[in-house]
Amino acid sequence: MTFVFPAPETPAIPVAGTSALFPVRRVYCVGRNYAAHAREMGGDPTREPPFFFMKPADALQPVPADALAEHPYPPMTGNYHFEIELVAALSRGGRDVAVEDALDLVFGYAVGIDMTRRDLQDEAKALRRPWALAKGADLSGPVGPLHPASQVGHLASGEIVLEVDGAVRQKADLADMIWSVAEQVSHLSRYNELFPGDVIFTGTPDGVGAVQRGETMRARIAGLGAIALTVV
Repeated sequence: MTFVFPAPETPAIPVAGTSALFPVRRVYCVGRNYAAHAREMGGDPTREPPFFFMKPADALQPVPADALAEHPYPPMTGNYHFEIELVAALSRGGRDVAVEDALDLVFGYAVGIDMTRRDLQDEAKALRRPWALAKGADLSGPVGPLHPASQVGHLASGEIVLEVDGAVRQKADLADMIWSVAEQVSHLSRYNELFPGDVIFTGTPDGVGAVQRGETMRARIAGLGAIALTVV
């Protein structure tokens, strides 16, 4: 096979404690998966089923553990928001996966941040337009090293926290998720066949807010460590 120009590199996430890389196929994100955040964003957590949007795979920004990375403030926004999330990475695929089998697809977990051009998202909502430009900015998916489920287990509880310049802005427990990881995988597999390399950002707690150039975000999840980024 001959390409008309060199094929781009496959986006990949480092696996913690190894030299291995997890190749990324698609990045799915679930919206409003913590009750307080659903209310914060105008939703009703008592009756809304999970819904999904996507980021480009190359929008991920791998961030080494225990390092301070630089994160670029994107153009065309004046209201750039952080949303800390547990990230689940699949090493097996399937269609119409039963909830009780869904965790068999999960390779491991990481700390992630769904960065969002909130002003563009609000405009898109008002005009009933897609969220692609709001959610798909370059490097808008910072993600830490993947921790294999064989080592850390399948995380159903544990503290999830995001700080900006040392001040806690988001804090919750993974047990507060409306839809568990298994339920998200199962639900998503009814719409799309899932494949190895698919990644799911599993939702954010309340407290989302804007970050400015020069500020430092630190996101941590119990059992997965932390990532830190300064906005430049």
